[in-house]
Amino acid sequence: MSLQEQIIAELGVKPTINVEQEVRKRVDFLKSYVKDSGTSGLLIAISGGLDSAVAAGLCKRATDELTEELGKEFKTLGVFQPYGTQSDIEHSYETAKAFDLKYVVETNIEDTVNEIALEVEHALKNIGVHQHISIPGKGNVKARTRMVMQYALAFEQQLLVVGTDHASEAITGFYTKWGDGAVDITPLSTLNKRQVRQLGAYLGVPQSILDKAPTAGLWEGQTDEKELGITYEDNSDYLEGKDISPASRERLEGLYRKTAHKRNAIPGI
Repeated sequence: MSLQEQIIAELGVKPTINVEQEVRKRVDFLKSYVKDSGTSGLLIAISGGLDSAVAAGLCKRATDELTEELGKEFKTLGVFQPYGTQSDIEHSYETAKAFDLKYVVETNIEDTVNEIALEVEHALKNIGVHQHISIPGKGNVKARTRMVMQYALAFEQQLLVVGTDHASEAITGFYTKWGDGAVDITPLSTLNKRQVRQLGAYLGVPQSILDKAPTAGLWEGQTDEKELGITYEDNSDYLEGKDISPASRERLEGLYRKTAHKRNAIPGI
């Protein structure tokens, strides 16, 4: 078995999908997990991007169906988490409107992140390292601060925190460990980015979000493809078992090996 075949098997990606069936399966997955956990619904951080919009659509369907079937309210809480001024925050609100989310809240993380970054710089100075926190380092603080806020809100409301990770992110490790990678449930698993977009079109994700360049939004001008050095088209093709250029294959498989620690459980002795 080739490495490509091993990765596809590990991440569970199908070369083609029936979108309607995939939506049904994932909504049922969310419903079952909520019922078994005894919680009151789902929390999804809506960044303004495609992945969180698709996850929000699945969550809303799941909690609406649970409410109707069980005769008590289950909620989907949409959380917007800008750092200062977010240029595309309107896309978060657009997603919430598209799926008629009754419960939404905006929590700005700027002051908290800046305080943590300042403390990190003080700590570095105390060990003889005189430097500002790095841009990627501060980006990780942002992701982890967002998750702290999500879990605090989820605890108070008895909700499960929903993640947006999918196979195209998993293969590259393109998420922050204990940040956006720290969640209770991931309904987009086994889908590549192309397939996530297909589900988005089916669910009614606004066209402006379907068409935008994917970005984690951790610093100004950041885009997924620029940072990763590979397009999502090549990424999705690879996960569907297709041939891609040798350079793209080498890049993708290199990222897969390098980020294995993110996909594995915490090692014990």
